Amino acid sequence: MPITKGFQALVEEAMAQVTTHSVEAVRARMSEPNVQIVDIRDPRELEREGTVPGALLAPRGMLEFWVDPASPYFKPVFADEGKQFILFCGAGWRSALAAKTLQDMGMTNVAHIDGGFTAWKKAHAPMVTMEQHKAESAARKSH
Repeated sequence: MPITKGFQALVEEAMAQVTTHSVEAVRARMSEPNVQIVDIRDPRELEREGTVPGALLAPRGMLEFWVDPASPYFKPVFADEGKQFILFCGAGWRSALAAKTLQDMGMTNVAHIDGGFTAWKKAHAPMVTMEQHKAESAARKSH
């Protein structure tokens, strides 16, 4: 069976419908309490490359389940309508598709980072290893 709509068409459609922020714009807002950066990359990518300080790690394959209050996997952090959830992946394709899906689910407070973690690294924006991220998370929970 031939593919009638390829991934590029899906990504282009998503890009036209979602809010896209530059690395610089997100970097300037990352310490704001109403901004939650969400890393949707695969755990192997996280271990290999690290992540963004303070990022919520939400694997792409679980995102819809974590967002939906009716799901047994629901994560209450996603119910905070006062936050803007800014997704990123490796290059910005998965995050565009994911942001569109979350919009389709009814979320209006979602966006993604243009160019993903590749652009983030290229801009020399702040990064942490997974060990640092785990320590950061533990410190936040103890406060």
